[in-house]
Amino acid sequence: MKKPVENSKIFLTLEHLLQFEWLNTVLNFKAGSQKSNSVLSGRYASRLRGRGLDFEEARPYVIGDDIRNIDWKVTAKTGTTHTKVFTEEKEKPAFIFVDQSVTMGFGSTHKTKAVVAGEIAAIAAYKILKGGDRIGGMVFKGKDYDLLTPKRDRRNILQFFQKIVDANKAIYNYEAFDFPEALNEITGKLRNIITHDFMVLIISDFYRYNAQTIKYLSQLSEHNDVVLIKIYDPLEAQLPNEKMTLSNITHQIQVNGKQKKVVQELSEDFKTNYDQFKSETEKYNITLFKINTVDSLEDQLIELFSRYKP
Repeated sequence: MKKPVENSKIFLTLEHLLQFEWLNTVLNFKAGSQKSNSVLSGRYASRLRGRGLDFEEARPYVIGDDIRNIDWKVTAKTGTTHTKVFTEEKEKPAFIFVDQSVTMGFGSTHKTKAVVAGEIAAIAAYKILKGGDRIGGMVFKGKDYDLLTPKRDRRNILQFFQKIVDANKAIYNYEAFDFPEALNEITGKLRNIITHDFMVLIISDFYRYNAQTIKYLSQLSEHNDVVLIKIYDPLEAQLPNEKMTLSNITHQIQVNGKQKKVVQELSEDFKTNYDQFKSETEKYNITLFKINTVDSLEDQLIELFSRYKP
């Protein structure tokens, strides 16, 4: 089986994203906490009483059932009136939000958070396309965004990939902006784009989220399945015991890893932030995963989603 070549660790290319098509065949995206049994598997089943659909089972007749659906064979055998239950395959359009803002440009060892986010978006897009559903997306660039409306078209995915690549190349062209305000504005716009019965995948580091962000996400989850994937670098979670220089483009500080108090405070801050975010999102039946920039992406995804097999 051919795997994606390591041709990009800092900047994405279209060729790199296209090579992730194979990975959708080895992953089984499931999330038991979602309203539908399968999050990224494509279509989902809805039980209806009607004709012209796939037969599922026969059950005792109740007042209000369509008499045209009475199962006369089962009724004759049991002596009790039974009706047929059918299964209909409903479309579940998908929408993928990919963060390519400046904070996603960080990576200490292997890849940047932005590169990993683009790779996950590619894997998910191929998985959804294989299921036959419409797929669209938004590429968040900080001060603005690129939007593609959901279509059942491979060309739409290629355009989506190209938007991710373009945003990734410009990720270090930093312009000052209010991150929480920009994130809230974008998540607020999603409510106008995503109506109901969507599978929504949001890939970001969720840097500086606030109560308004949670509010928008909760509103989005009222009629849709929402899955959040937090991308993080291990250095954000735990500083090594060595002296280093950290920079956010505009400021630079030196940190001595041997200062155990500083290291512990930073580590606890990351854990507390994630735990609080997870606790808040779970209130609204939103699934939150986290993926790091160092370990094998394939192994992390397989390990994560294998926990949620129905």
